[in-house]
Amino acid sequence: MPAETTVRRLVDAAERLFAERGIDAVSLREINAAAGQRNSTALQYHFGDRTGLLKAVLAKHRPEIEARRHQLLDEYEARGPRLSESHSPAQARRTLAAALVRPAAAKLADPDGGRDYLRVMEQLVHRMPPSLPEDGGGSIDRWRELVAPLLPEGAVRLHQRFMAIRMTYVELARRASGPPARDDRLFTSHLIDVVSAVLASEVSDETARLLAEREQRP
Repeated sequence: MPAETTVRRLVDAAERLFAERGIDAVSLREINAAAGQRNSTALQYHFGDRTGLLKAVLAKHRPEIEARRHQLLDEYEARGPRLSESHSPAQARRTLAAALVRPAAAKLADPDGGRDYLRVMEQLVHRMPPSLPEDGGGSIDRWRELVAPLLPEGAVRLHQRFMAIRMTYVELARRASGPPARDDRLFTSHLIDVVSAVLASEVSDETARLLAEREQRP
C-alpha cells in the first residue's frame, strides 16, 4: 500500500473515532486497526504519537477554512473608511461574526470528514485557555484583533471574543452530531446572529466592579 494511502486512511480513521468517542478515549491501536493496518507500528511511524496524528487531522481541514476566513477579513478591511459610513457597529460586528462562523460552518457539507472535524474542534476549544494564539494560519488571531475595537469596555479583558469562538464550535459540533440537513443556511445565519449578540453583550456595573476588584488583587 502506498505511504500516502496509509496516511490518509489513518487520518480518516482518527478523525472519525476522535469525533465519536473523544480524543483521549481512543487508543492508537484501535485507530491503527480501524484504518486496516496490520503493521502495529504504522501510526507511530507516520505521526509519532497522538499529538502528531491530531495535528494531521486538523491540517486536513484548516487550509480551506483559513483561506476562506482570510478572504472575508480581507474584504472587511478593504472597505476601510467606507465601512463606518455604511455600517453601524452592530452591522460591523455581524460582518466579523460571519467571518468567524461561515468558513467553519461550510464543513457541515463536507463529506470528507468535515462534520467529524467540527466535533473534534469542539473538544479542543474546551481545552484552550482564552489567550491561546491560533495555530495554522493566523486567521483567528487576525479576527480577534479586528473585532476588539467593536467590543464594549471590559469585554476584551473578560475574553468575550473567546466566548464567541467557543460558542461557535459548540453549536457547530451539536449540528454535526445529528443527521446531515438538506440546507444549513438558516442554522448558519442564526448562529451568526447569536455570535454577534455575544460580541455586543454589555458589561454590567456589577461585572465591571468585580473585574476591577480582581485586577487590583496582588
